[in-house]
Order: sequence, then C-alpha cells, then structure tokens
Amino acid sequence: MTADGLPPLREVIAAHGIDAKKSLGQNFLLDLNLTGKIARAAGDLTQSTVIEVGPGPGGLTRALLFSGARRVIAIERDERCLAALAQVADRYPGRLDVIAGDAMKTDFAALAPGDPVRIVANLPYNIGTELLVRWLTPRDWPPFWSSMTLMFQKEVAERIVAAPGAEAYGRLGVLAGWRTKAQIAFDVPRQAFTPPPKVTSSVVHLTPRPAPLAADLKHLERATEAAFGQRRKMLRQSLKRLGGEALLAQAGIDGTRRAETLSVEEFVRLANGIAAPA
Repeated sequence: MTADGLPPLREVIAAHGIDAKKSLGQNFLLDLNLTGKIARAAGDLTQSTVIEVGPGPGGLTRALLFSGARRVIAIERDERCLAALAQVADRYPGRLDVIAGDAMKTDFAALAPGDPVRIVANLPYNIGTELLVRWLTPRDWPPFWSSMTLMFQKEVAERIVAAPGAEAYGRLGVLAGWRTKAQIAFDVPRQAFTPPPKVTSSVVHLTPRPAPLAADLKHLERATEAAFGQRRKMLRQSLKRLGGEALLAQAGIDGTRRAETLSVEEFVRLANGIAAPA
C-alpha cells in the first residue's frame, strides 16, 4: 500500500488491464511524488471543486484528494479505468465523482455551479490545446474556473506562456496572454510516464485576468491568424486583406513591423479596428 492507503499504480494498471492507448492520447504518470507536485502547484484545494480530465487509473486523482481537495469531478471516456477510479472513490467517500464521458462534449461550466472551481489535469495530448482554447474563450468573463494547472507537451507549454519577441510567440500566446497570467510551473521528464512520450512535458499554471482588455474574440482570432499566418512578412502585407495600412494606422502600429513584435495590447487594438464600423 502507498501513503494514501491504495495499491501502487502499477498494480492497479495490471489488475484492471489498463494499457495506455495511443488513440486516446494516454500516457500515464505513475510517480506519486510527481502527481503530488502537480496537486501542490494548483494551490490550496481544500475549498475548491477540482475538475480533472482524463484521470486514467487515477494517479493525479489520488494526489488531488490526498492533498485535501474538497471535491474532485473526473471525466473519463475509457471504460477500462472506471473500476480503478471507483476504488479511489471508495477510499474517499463523497469526495470523488466520476463522469463516464467525452470531455469534448462536456459542459464544464455546468458541473459545479456556484462552487469555486480549479481545473487540474494531465491532459490527453490529442485534445489538450483545443480544451485550453475553449476554457480561455467563454462568453462570460471572469470564467467559471479560478485557476488551471495543466500538463502539455513542453513545446505547447512554451507557446502558451510566450511573450512578444520569443520564437514560440504566436496565436496561442496572444490568446492566453490576453485573458490570463500563465507561467510554466515545472517540467516533467518523458521517463516519468508509462509509456514514455517522445517529448518532455511541462505543467502550466494559469489564472484569469479579472478585467482583460475588451476585444471581440472573432476579430482577435482574425488578426492573429492573418499576422502569424505570414509571420515572416511585414504587417502591412500580412494584414492586407483586413485593411492593411489603414487598419495599422488606426491602431497606431508601424506597418514595417512583424507579428512576433506586437504586444497583446496591440493585437487587441487591431481587433478593435476590424470591429469598428467603416
């Protein structure tokens, strides 16, 4: 038995026949020291409902509960994992709700209405970025979550936290920087997973900005898509179909600059210029 009174994760996986499936983007994190570190990076969980996506055999789930999370809601589409998660639920009566379903079809805001919510997850690689974008772009802001502590491939994590001028700076960095404060908490070596992925992973912690600059999301996406879609070109060329020199002049931006030099605030000005009536 481990410190939480449950069997080691390798025994759980063997007992329930849970081999990681590439089709589900599964890479299981079995080191309970590391899962505990992720739980601690999420902050004080004792007054929060924690939403976890893709718990698998329950390594991070156990760490969240062991760290004192008031309640955990875990969404898992792999039916092979449900018996293992039920064992965790029995160990922590009334504190773990397991939803057998697809995270991509889940209304997360409706899971714990009125509760302070933190999202903590070792996200499946094949849906991680899409889920993040959904959580960053709800109509209502501040959002239903008070923080997100998420694991991504390191390359994706660097894109999320990238600042202007950085090689990784692009559409994801603008979106994350617009509505949140994001930082990489720590890296996780590939050898920590079963099976080991081909790349290093990183845990990113995001907190919402209470009052982000006002911008229409669709116009912000259009501006970043056009600018970074031709990032080697000057903005007066890459933004030509959105208004080119006139748009840039309205936003007070030199047309000879390139996309990676623009701040989030400048992209917001561009977006608002697109939105403005002619």
